[in-house]
Amino acid sequence: MAGMAQEEIEKELATVYTVLTYEDYEAGLKEGRLVGLKCASCGKITCHPMHVCQWCSSRSLERAELCGEGELTTFTVIRVPPEGFEADVPYIPCIVETKEGPCVMGRLDYDAERATPELIGKRVKLSGAYTYEGDKYSGGAHTCPVFKVVG
Repeated sequence: MAGMAQEEIEKELATVYTVLTYEDYEAGLKEGRLVGLKCASCGKITCHPMHVCQWCSSRSLERAELCGEGELTTFTVIRVPPEGFEADVPYIPCIVETKEGPCVMGRLDYDAERATPELIGKRVKLSGAYTYEGDKYSGGAHTCPVFKVVG
């Protein structure tokens, strides 16, 4: 890589080490699939595109489809939205610990007026995807997973 411009180096690294792009991740969500990465070195799974394993920093990653089930670890109800999300309120961002291990941020499909702390620890399952437009700071529209309480 000696003598290469920074842009050329970044392009080459992205080509070699990008097993899962955000476009691929979001396309999977739109098809009802939760796609992550499995590390060949340590065997752990992460969800969201990365160039290296978040646990051991190995570059030996391969795509892995997660089952989309897990446990609700935390949530909040947004009633006063940030700029660009005014049409969404009220909504419930949440974090789900998947059966495979990684935590995933998404939205909870639940009545915001009935959401209480008793939901924490409940089983949830991927039920779809939500594409939000975002604001001038977020770089445009993005898609996130939507989870529904199943037990």
